[in-house]
Amino acid sequence: MSIARIKTGDEVVVISGEYAGKTGKVEKVDPKAGTAVVKGVNMVKKAVRRSQENPEGGFVEFEAPIRLCKLMPWDESAKKGVRVSRVKEGDTFVRKAKGTGRVF
Repeated sequence: MSIARIKTGDEVVVISGEYAGKTGKVEKVDPKAGTAVVKGVNMVKKAVRRSQENPEGGFVEFEAPIRLCKLMPWDESAKKGVRVSRVKEGDTFVRKAKGTGRVF
């Protein structure tokens, strides 16, 4: 399931769950799984064994994927999450905020 309203590099806000209200930049989107990795959101800790890359072992903290349905594009001028629609401008389609009309 692909949701075209969120793409890599977008600034997004989390609208539900433990991280509701947090904003961050999208680092990776998996449209088939319906998830995205957002910087600073959904942080998890994982135990790692000792290896050449990590001789001490221990815990590593990283961002886990979060469902796309919990994210909204962030509009800096409106200071809130906005709904987005696809609008044809000339030969191409662009994403446009429904409330403010800002093009993403």
